[in-house]
Amino acid sequence: MAHQQIEFDDFARLVLDALEAAQLDYLIGGAVAVWAWGEPRTTQDFDVVVDLPVDHVTRLSAELAKRDMLVPPEILLDILLQTKGDLPVNALHLHSRFKAELFLIRPWDEYRRVAFSRRRLVDLGSSFGEVYVHAPEDLIVNKVYYFSLSQQTKHIRDIASIIDLMVDDLDFNYIDEWAQKLNLTAAWYELLGEVDKLLSKQ
Repeated sequence: MAHQQIEFDDFARLVLDALEAAQLDYLIGGAVAVWAWGEPRTTQDFDVVVDLPVDHVTRLSAELAKRDMLVPPEILLDILLQTKGDLPVNALHLHSRFKAELFLIRPWDEYRRVAFSRRRLVDLGSSFGEVYVHAPEDLIVNKVYYFSLSQQTKHIRDIASIIDLMVDDLDFNYIDEWAQKLNLTAAWYELLGEVDKLLSKQ
């Protein structure tokens, strides 16, 4: 049977519908969260932080499967019980090029729990409606972390767009504090230098 190609917004809505049907709390991160606080850019990946109790693992797997994303309960449980590392659960849509990366909160991950408690409910428009996203400061901290790993310039552009639009409302002390706790201070100041250069050209 032929399957109709779906757009990214439709795919993201499927993921959120699965989480809501499984009665799970979440927040959106990555490029989609930037839409709330900075300049939108295209993406094929949907990053979501999920608070997944052990007794909801099978339910989440079943709800994803109903929406053509096959993630066995064993994979969810294995990543949920990891004692280190930050591997996401990859939920690939069977009939499109899109992927959701589900980052599960673990008890030992203090920063992710703090960031989750600071999530914001925002309206991302007709396709999404009101959804939970990272607070802008936590989105910046996350992007500093991934920049420190990959040096990808998309993180510079994203942070620059957030600072450009939100500078008067950002809690830079909070960002500095977590950058220090997560050993990201050098990367954070390097990024600030690159952001200054980028914004000065505009």
